[in-house]
Amino acid sequence: QVQLVESGGGLVQAGGSLRLSCAASGRTFSGYAMGWFRQAPGKEREFVATISWGGGTTYYADSVKGRFTISRDNAEKMVYLQMNSLKPEDTAVYYCAADRRVGLVRANEYTYWGQGTQVTVSS
Repeated sequence: QVQLVESGGGLVQAGGSLRLSCAASGRTFSGYAMGWFRQAPGKEREFVATISWGGGTTYYADSVKGRFTISRDNAEKMVYLQMNSLKPEDTAVYYCAADRRVGLVRANEYTYWGQGTQVTVSS
């Protein structure tokens, strides 16, 4: 079992920036593709971004392209989500997730999940 802990959420003004971090435990972090998902109140969990094992390939939801950047540091067992030009519609609980497979964009396909961190963007 991979343990994932998100941090970095908070309240930010529209147009501002925030960086989320996900710390992973375990010895085989580099063998996992990582993803970020978010879930707004009353809505289903939606895909945000994913990154391959080595970090060379990324994929983003259309809603965040050009604004969000996913990255990872395998040596430190960390994955990040840099969020710029934040909008009120970005308000959600953000989750990091891990799976041995790459390129997954469906929440129910990921094996391991963190507890989430709240991001609130004010208008």
